[in-house]
Amino acid sequence: MSAIRPAAVVVLAAGEGTRMKSATPKVLHEICGRTLVGHVLAAARELEPENLIVVVGHAREKVTAHLGETDPGVRTAVQAEQNGTGHAVRMALEEIGTVDGTVVVVCGDTPLLRGATLRELTANHTTDGNAVTVLTAEVPDSTGYGRIVRDGASGAVTAIVEHKDASDSQRAIREINSGVFAFDGQLLADALGKVRTDNSQGEEYLTDVLGILREAGHRVGASVAGDHREIAGINNRVQLAEARRILNDRLLTEAMLGGVTVVDPATTWIDVTVTFGQDATVQPGTQLHGSTHIGEGADVGPNTRLTDTVVEAGARVDNTVAVSSHIGPGASVGPYAYLRPGTRLGAKGKIGTYVETKNATIGEGTKIPHLSYVGDATIGEYSNIGAASVFVNYDGQAKHHTTVGSHCRTGSDNMFVAPVTVGDGAYTAAGSVITKDVPPGSLAVARGQQRNIEGWVARKRPGSAAAKAAETASRQHSNED
Repeated sequence: MSAIRPAAVVVLAAGEGTRMKSATPKVLHEICGRTLVGHVLAAARELEPENLIVVVGHAREKVTAHLGETDPGVRTAVQAEQNGTGHAVRMALEEIGTVDGTVVVVCGDTPLLRGATLRELTANHTTDGNAVTVLTAEVPDSTGYGRIVRDGASGAVTAIVEHKDASDSQRAIREINSGVFAFDGQLLADALGKVRTDNSQGEEYLTDVLGILREAGHRVGASVAGDHREIAGINNRVQLAEARRILNDRLLTEAMLGGVTVVDPATTWIDVTVTFGQDATVQPGTQLHGSTHIGEGADVGPNTRLTDTVVEAGARVDNTVAVSSHIGPGASVGPYAYLRPGTRLGAKGKIGTYVETKNATIGEGTKIPHLSYVGDATIGEYSNIGAASVFVNYDGQAKHHTTVGSHCRTGSDNMFVAPVTVGDGAYTAAGSVITKDVPPGSLAVARGQQRNIEGWVARKRPGSAAAKAAETASRQHSNED
């Protein structure tokens, strides 16, 4: 069996996680764009296992539904009662049947675990001919972890002792069990049938398998993780935040080494699925989520949040929130813009200050500079939408579409009452409410005639500050005449 293709990977995700104090199952809490179990599955997938199975228990309906959405190829086994890690693995083996080859067991709450570390574990397991190989690490504080007990002469692993069952001398050991193992599948199945429950918890410990196999004369080995933080399990919100920080720093370091400028890593947060072009710049206070891509030479931030959004090469996005949008090459967005799903801004286009867009296709070179709402619209190339314009797309029951052609100039404070079309090259006057189609090259004026009622303030607001100011201005005007 190839070291990089185990027969099965078993992910333990049945626990309740009471210390999270949450209605959400522990393994479904998210960091950097994936759930805890999602990160573990991504690392496991790097091994290309023949079988990938998750043991579910607490809130299994939610966990199973999530697995079906994120990785439909994953199988599940149910641990109806949480009777220990050994029992959980036994449920997995009963689900998949006889396993001839390596079985890797991982915990579903270790989001920092790398695929490379798992590959090294399986390679060492195969090369050394072990019956079981445990992934270990030396940690600054081993409280709560199972201790690795080694033979003083040979250094071989003789046992893993849980913290609650450890003696004082064993609790002083800093090398700990990660909860990650590589087993010979057939030997594992046989040993699980011999695991006893005479411990402080009355549970079937998977770690007892090591002693059983060693007593039977089989080889038990260890593979030491290079970074102890990889094996950290998440049990509460403090640890969740710590893991998020570590993973985020890892992602930003990878991006910077790949040619991205991150001005302030301490205030920049990205998901594992975010991608960059070379020479992209990320300003402070920026969050990049989902399938967001920042193109070559693009500049994003500060104080910007982009989700599932593409920013093409050379574009500039400042103080903006964008969701499921596409920003073309050389385009400019913000500051203080909101791009809702379905926004597509063409090359060298502009969405300016206090502009909101939704389901809008905006052509190359077109500008919506400020204080406007553009929803359910198509705008052609090199048009200009005047300030304080609103595309009135909703009649109370249905959404309607507005089309503005290319090379149009629309006035400030325009209302476009959909469905309506403004033809190529047309103009609209400031303050107009456009309810009818405007032919190409026309000027549309849709506003009442201005009428000045002289003396109205003096008659209707006598003695007011406005009346006194008007009287003074009239007197000055008379003197000048």
